[in-house]
Amino acid sequence: MAEDKQNNQEDSENIEITPGTEQFGKMVFRLNNPVNAENVSILNYNGAELEQIQDGVYAQPAFVSDDFNLFFVVTQLIGDDWIVAFSKATIENGNEITDLSDPLPTGEGLNLLGQVSADDANNLLSYFGTLADAKRGEWRLIE
Repeated sequence: MAEDKQNNQEDSENIEITPGTEQFGKMVFRLNNPVNAENVSILNYNGAELEQIQDGVYAQPAFVSDDFNLFFVVTQLIGDDWIVAFSKATIENGNEITDLSDPLPTGEGLNLLGQVSADDANNLLSYFGTLADAKRGEWRLIE
């Protein structure tokens, strides 16, 4: 067990953690570069575009249904690191976002979505895989 912790700290990118598990809920997706007006479009998902909702905070819908709404929130959450997190949203009158929860770790948001729609959670997981393959970001385990 101590060896697992040591390996995790030394080489977290080689550890495979299964989506849907408690451990995956502690994963965040860290971007390799800060987000700004010039590069924000590289993070577009499913035809939606990140919008700046306040200085240094971007959001866009990731999954919207009658009873569960999940938004991407991209901001500097851990030190200077830009993180793609999730937030549960309250939507009223069909399109008015009236509340966003505190940011959830990327893995936790995907786990929540997986309980509602496994297909959509898998699509989002593929999206993060594409970003990682393009060297736009990487998965990190938070302690």
